Amino acid sequence: MAVRPGAQLIAFVRLGRPLFLAGGFLFHALGVMMALYQGHSLNLTALILGQVVITSTQLMTHYANDYFDLDSDRPNRNLTPWSGGSRVLPDGQLSPRVALLAARALMGIALAGMVAIAIVVHPPAGAIGLMLAGLALSWFYSAPPIRLVERGLGELAGALIVPALVTCCGLLLQGGRIGVRQALVIAPLILLQFVMLLDVAFPDAESDAETGKGTLVVRLGGESAALLHTLIVVAAMLAMLLGAVLIIVRSDLTLGVWLLGAWILTLPVGLWHGSRVASGAWCDPLQWGDVAFWGIALLVMMGGLDVVAFGLVTMQSGLARLL
Repeated sequence: MAVRPGAQLIAFVRLGRPLFLAGGFLFHALGVMMALYQGHSLNLTALILGQVVITSTQLMTHYANDYFDLDSDRPNRNLTPWSGGSRVLPDGQLSPRVALLAARALMGIALAGMVAIAIVVHPPAGAIGLMLAGLALSWFYSAPPIRLVERGLGELAGALIVPALVTCCGLLLQGGRIGVRQALVIAPLILLQFVMLLDVAFPDAESDAETGKGTLVVRLGGESAALLHTLIVVAAMLAMLLGAVLIIVRSDLTLGVWLLGAWILTLPVGLWHGSRVASGAWCDPLQWGDVAFWGIALLVMMGGLDVVAFGLVTMQSGLARLL
């Protein structure tokens, strides 16, 4: 039976998993707010072109992942809204070739955006280098011959791409610089992105193991991965606290206090989530969806509060100069 064009369009959009694009907007905004905090004016052209590169790279990753992970997604029946792929290709709603062509086209858009940024914005060389690194890591996350996700390196690559590279690109494109304060804020976000990727990998572990997809959860085993998950949650909470305290003591009291407030709000959620996984939620199919949701929510919560902290301090500084 032929699939209606409208249904094909909906399937194509679902294949891109648009809900997961939110992280690119959030962490780009964090980088921009860091630059404004440093005293730079908003460069709207850099903001728009930077977001084009970030979003097209993310979409490229989603289409490529569903194409290259098709063999492991087909037998997977442990589905949640956050894991198991979009199910568009395994269910035959679109040809796998559509996903591959879309991924390649989006790679071209990302590269064209970088060229436009180089010509129009004239950013530091490091910004273009970070965008190229993010594009390469995103493609080879699932694409052969490197296929990081099969080598137990996919979680590390994903943790670096979104909170670190995206935030730093947003900062550099606005004329900012990466300093100690920025690194102290980004470090716990990298850890929580890693945690989130473990969360969404637990339900897929059975089918991944059967098809030879050696994710970190498969390589470590569920119990060891759950222990690592809990340790990293604790490390992220400690890193956030340490960063806030160091900023209070050594550089900016106001920013540090706001970041400390963000830590106080985030801490109960982080400890609850870590203890829940450690208590066995990682192996309970009834809790898989919630585990993934709270892993995502914890990352978004911390990142969003960081954006608010830098934004409020920047506004306070602006008002103080006016008065």
